[in-house]
Amino acid sequence: MRHRGRHRRRRRGRVLRAGLAGTALALTAAATMISASQATDADDPGALKPLTASSDTAPLRLTGHDVPGAALGRLAEGMGRPVGVAAVLADPDGSLSDAEDCAEDDRRALPVEPAATQAYCWPGGDTDGWRPGAVTTSGDADEDGRWGEHRVILSGWSRSTGSAAEQGLARVAFVDAGDSAGPRYTWALLAVPEDGGRDYRGLGSTVSGMVWYQDKLLVTTGRGEGGALYVYDLDRVQRATVESPSVGRVPGGWSAAGARYVLPAVASYRTNGAGAPQPGGISLDRSTAPDSLVAHEATPAEEDGPTRLWRYSFGVEPERAGLLEPDPVAVYETELTHVRSVLSYRSGWYLGRMTGTPDERGTLWRQDTEGARPIRCGADETHRCWSGEAASLSYWQETGEVWSQSGRMLFALPLASVDGSLE
Repeated sequence: MRHRGRHRRRRRGRVLRAGLAGTALALTAAATMISASQATDADDPGALKPLTASSDTAPLRLTGHDVPGAALGRLAEGMGRPVGVAAVLADPDGSLSDAEDCAEDDRRALPVEPAATQAYCWPGGDTDGWRPGAVTTSGDADEDGRWGEHRVILSGWSRSTGSAAEQGLARVAFVDAGDSAGPRYTWALLAVPEDGGRDYRGLGSTVSGMVWYQDKLLVTTGRGEGGALYVYDLDRVQRATVESPSVGRVPGGWSAAGARYVLPAVASYRTNGAGAPQPGGISLDRSTAPDSLVAHEATPAEEDGPTRLWRYSFGVEPERAGLLEPDPVAVYETELTHVRSVLSYRSGWYLGRMTGTPDERGTLWRQDTEGARPIRCGADETHRCWSGEAASLSYWQETGEVWSQSGRMLFALPLASVDGSLE
């Protein structure tokens, strides 16, 4: 039985790759129709500029704030014993569909070049009114790419419509990427304990970045939460007991705006002082020693100035497992604007840039201290062949794949194919 199961997975993978190849050809044909006036997406940003002055590094120092252990204990006492990732995966809300079964409008969100080698779509009924954001995986969490016996993808979403109370809510889908029947997912609401653990509120912000490292999930937020970097403990997932649109303690129990699980924050970080740069997208870099978290600066859509990039090291002492050291170990400036995603591996920084309106294709650049190169759309002259809505890059080192999300499409492609597509 196990051998037949592996055979079916291999065959589905071949069918999926064939379907995606056809999609990529159609998207490439569309890309070749882009006019010459659109071919130059940005001036060559050149090399990354290291920033070493204290005036550049000091504002990026992190100040940490722990949620008191007594508050977390009181919340667990009221809601019941916390559960872990395996329990959440065993209780799915729904399934993702393979790319060939997805609507054509959804598949248009996939990159033209390089083509995705894995792609799935979310069901519309379960994601309407929610905006996709960051992605991280068990490849970030552990070097062997698994959490226990599971291969897992975490996908962040933010509420974009609804009542004033609903807007700004954020949730994470736990996706079982190793399920032989196809990826299944379970929702958990991101929350912040209040009143000493007697209640909680929803995270009132869009989710712009996520990194799962060891047992911690780090989540960057927008202006609604003051640009904080929240920390969640994946061994502290709580079960909601009442299904309602409300969030927090309600008559008869605890509600999570329709989700059946809740992740309460255990800590938060903020950069140093008013006006300090705030992290937008983040990702994990396992090619450094120690492992590190990289970030790009969150900038308004209308801002045309340079963008800062920086990294923090993870603590190596057991008591700081999964937590960041407060001072940045490297800071750079890039001339690229409208940066929406960041990945660092070895000497290269991969930066996703949104160009034009949200429904236009974006560009993906590889930049270092020597220069910059964009991916290009085959023989065409344009660089606009990346997914315009992709707001996250996560490298699964065990498989060599980069995972991202755009619209309702969750997709992966080899990092080697990105390097092979560079101009």
